[in-house]
Amino acid sequence: MTLVQIAALAVFLGVMVLIVSERVHRTLAALLGAAIVMATGIMPFNSETLVEHVDFNTLGVLVGMMLLVAVMKRSGIFEYIAIKAAKLVKGDPWLIMVALAVITAVLSAFLDNVTTVLLIGPMTLMICRELELNPVPFFITQIMASNIGGTATLIGDPPNIMIGSETGITFLEFVVVNGPIVAIILAATLLCFRFMYGKKLVVKSENRENILEMDERQAITSKSLFVKSIVMLLVVAVAFMLHGVLHIESSVIALSAAAIMMLIGRQDIEETIHGVEWSTIGFFAGLFIVVGGLVETGLVNMFAEFLVSATHGDKIIAILAILFASAIISAILDNIPFVAVMIPVLLTMGNSGVDVEPLWWALSLGACLGGNGTLIGASANVVLSGISNREGYPMTFISYLKVGMPLMLLSVIISAIYLVLRFGL
Repeated sequence: MTLVQIAALAVFLGVMVLIVSERVHRTLAALLGAAIVMATGIMPFNSETLVEHVDFNTLGVLVGMMLLVAVMKRSGIFEYIAIKAAKLVKGDPWLIMVALAVITAVLSAFLDNVTTVLLIGPMTLMICRELELNPVPFFITQIMASNIGGTATLIGDPPNIMIGSETGITFLEFVVVNGPIVAIILAATLLCFRFMYGKKLVVKSENRENILEMDERQAITSKSLFVKSIVMLLVVAVAFMLHGVLHIESSVIALSAAAIMMLIGRQDIEETIHGVEWSTIGFFAGLFIVVGGLVETGLVNMFAEFLVSATHGDKIIAILAILFASAIISAILDNIPFVAVMIPVLLTMGNSGVDVEPLWWALSLGACLGGNGTLIGASANVVLSGISNREGYPMTFISYLKVGMPLMLLSVIISAIYLVLRFGL
């Protein structure tokens, strides 16, 4: 390795250490790494190089969807859905757990996972208090459902956005390939929860009556905005499904939908813009530059060659290696840096003649599902456990690990069988 390559690798590892240790905010760690990479000349500081390595399509999707949700949530649509679901199942605690998990999975397929749990979490807490139940089992099911549901679509989880942006894999292709296995994994996970929690969810009849007496219509703060939100959700879903046919970038759809929603929603623009998690956007931008340093110095090419030789060019071995490595690493570290490194690796392998199509799906499934392994495996885990702890319902790293890790490994094993049957035979 050359001195420049060693320096690029040292910066990347330094950023990872700062992120894992949480001594500084992950955004600051990424931006600091980006500054070092450019200041030291590891990656040339010019507009052409920045445009090449910073994935503006991914950033556009994230900003657009965050703005869209910032307007929509003011209508009360998400609270309405949660209360309506609880009433439809007659206040049965197990069915409420299933309903909220399914709602979380579906919303996570179209919205950011953190946004989804921030919307569903408080409603779950309110319903559990009415039923006099510990909300921790509900929160755990929602954490896992959010990461599982986000795996199904192009916009459901940042790794998929990044993969789709680089490869041109469309929204519909994600649904067709990942959708079926995500449905199976969600069903298997809920079945496991049935055995773990089903018999423990016992409530008094008067508590169930309290749920049935709740009026979901009171959650609606603006009927006009409520209707517009439903229509816009449907339009966005259709647009994403057709974006491959229409040859429109996913970021254009997300940003256009956000602009239209802000216009017709007639909400305060400055307040809406505050709804964007700018720290997340900064984290992505900085990370793209840090990983760009690895690409520019040739380290990514070296790793791609090593991966090809290690798997001996065997497609099934490569699928399983990337799937399980992605899952295990993503359970311990943030999956975004890992995927950011693996994307140029797989692109390099593809340029050398390797069939990388199944490897993209292995990376997607492993990185997204791996987040369920530990309490720090995904942002949604940290956010929802924080809500639980703050409200007096402890959710510790070990208590979650006992549930999350086995179920994550089960989901990855199911994914491995699916990928081998679909691409390996």
